[in-house]
Amino acid sequence: MSAENPNTEITNAEITNAENPPAAPLLVDGWRMAVGTLTAVPVRPPSRIDRRVAGAAMLLAPVAALPVAAVWIVCAVVASAALLPLVLSVVAVAGMCLATRAMHLDGLADTADGLSASYDRDRALQVMKTGDVGPSGAAAIALVLLLQVTAGEALFVLAPAALARVVVLGLLAVCASRYSLALACMRGVPSARPGGLGATVAGSVSRPAAAGAGLFLAVVGALGLAAAGGPWWGAPLIVLTPVVATALLVRRCVTRLGGITGDVLGAAVEISCACALTVAAAVVTGQLLPLP
Repeated sequence: MSAENPNTEITNAEITNAENPPAAPLLVDGWRMAVGTLTAVPVRPPSRIDRRVAGAAMLLAPVAALPVAAVWIVCAVVASAALLPLVLSVVAVAGMCLATRAMHLDGLADTADGLSASYDRDRALQVMKTGDVGPSGAAAIALVLLLQVTAGEALFVLAPAALARVVVLGLLAVCASRYSLALACMRGVPSARPGGLGATVAGSVSRPAAAGAGLFLAVVGALGLAAAGGPWWGAPLIVLTPVVATALLVRRCVTRLGGITGDVLGAAVEISCACALTVAAAVVTGQLLPLP
């Protein structure tokens, strides 16, 4: 999420552009911003972008990820025929990268390079802004993708016997990873720069709204997992994973960079996705807690 999707054409001028068409309902604009900035799906630009729309977009991010997660469903169905789970896991992860134009991976690389470049805040932010991928960024991308692929394989191996569970767990992991955006944009978390996407969304989500979104995601996930014959308690654990991962990342970035940027948000998504898929694999295999 280091670069805005051209489908939304988000610029600082647009935020205050008085010539925009009449404002659409808040949720409509929030949905358009979420889909446009977080996926490669073509969408009409929001009629306005302000703090309320930005907050709504971050809260709607898990739902906006459903088109991305559709790749997971297709691969899981194919895996149910006991066909090449490792290859299908690679295809699923690659498909999700294409569905987001790898924007989140770009943010992950820039964040890793910035945090490892220098203890000087301005120097670190400059490294992140250049967009070049250094050794730390390359290592971060490789390790995160490797974790996503191996966790996906562990899930796809079980698809022939438990397809519904694999689909639900994969969907929940992908959607929960986008919940990290609401967490990273809660009030009290500053922006590291005065401009850019990070400044637009930083602090735009109230803490009660973020908590409510997480609770909703956990309840829906628990109901879906129980209906698929899986352990309902796996859903809250998967939703909790991005909370922990994002809290650690944001704390580090606030300490080192002075706040968050669009790159940090992208890093939060990819790290959370890797961790959530790993927990999902541990849940469905009974390695995290014994299955009943």
